[in-house]
Amino acid sequence: QVRLVESGGGLVQAGGSLRLSCVASGNVFKVDTMGWYRQAPELQRELITSITSDDNVYYADSVKGRFTLSRDNAKNTVYLQMNSLTPEDTAVYYCHANLLRSGSYYYSDYWGRGTQVTVSS
Repeated sequence: QVRLVESGGGLVQAGGSLRLSCVASGNVFKVDTMGWYRQAPELQRELITSITSDDNVYYADSVKGRFTLSRDNAKNTVYLQMNSLTPEDTAVYYCHANLLRSGSYYYSDYWGRGTQVTVSS
């Protein structure tokens, strides 16, 4: 069994910072891409950042210059540093990973349960 466990969400004032973490644990053989999506109320889930196994990073325009994604391959962990937060960043943040489970022949997508980020004005 594979699990993605997120941590680090919470309530912060506008202009503040938060750091999210996501660990892929369980029967993980190899992790390809990891990243973060977010979903605000009544909106679709959107990709905001991702990082490949060779450290190519993508940022959505809405977070570029404010958010930084990093990865520790040895720990199957990604870290999302979020700075200069605004109320528009309020959403549930979901960790995503495309990985190869031990004993499997195919890479599959896995999701965390989500962590709430609320930015007050």
